[in-house]
Amino acid sequence: MKRVIDLLISISLVLLLFPFIMIIAVLVRLKLGAPIIFKQQRPGLHGVPFYLYKFRTMTDESDGNGQLLPDHVRLTAFGKFLRKYSLDELLQLVNVIKGELSLVGPRPLLMEYLPLYTEEQARRHEVKPGITGWAQVNGRNAITWEEKFRLDNWYVKNRCFQLDCIILFLTLQKVVRSDGVSSANHATMPVFRGSIHNQ
Repeated sequence: MKRVIDLLISISLVLLLFPFIMIIAVLVRLKLGAPIIFKQQRPGLHGVPFYLYKFRTMTDESDGNGQLLPDHVRLTAFGKFLRKYSLDELLQLVNVIKGELSLVGPRPLLMEYLPLYTEEQARRHEVKPGITGWAQVNGRNAITWEEKFRLDNWYVKNRCFQLDCIILFLTLQKVVRSDGVSSANHATMPVFRGSIHNQ
């Protein structure tokens, strides 16, 4: 049932928002250049990797040694606008249609975090990751990693159709208010270095 709902909603949204998505694509190309789409490998269900799609929000500026500058330096004003209203994540509807994401589930993080999880934290991969989730509507990037994982695991244990509906409703409120887009002094979240380092 969840898969059917994911498909119905995501396909409907892509068709409805297609002109708007194309306008964003053109603006990204004009303001940030190519590529328009940011593609990054993330862990999916059971940690199996897939490519997550987003609209590009940062430049490719690097230092004298060819190393990319920190995210908060490369994040442009236009990119901040896209992130503020989660417009950069519209392309993830394609991931949902492909079956790699669900509309609701723990957000897929970085592949390099996988060996850093405790056994309990790793339970977030027992379900398909989502565009939005319980952690997103309860603080998003403004909460600690420990709290984020606690909320993700609570969702894994308590997931149901009614809870997904509540999360989708709360997500709309959060997007309009642009709550919790980033943590202090970071473009999104600080790097996760394992629970021992975050205590």
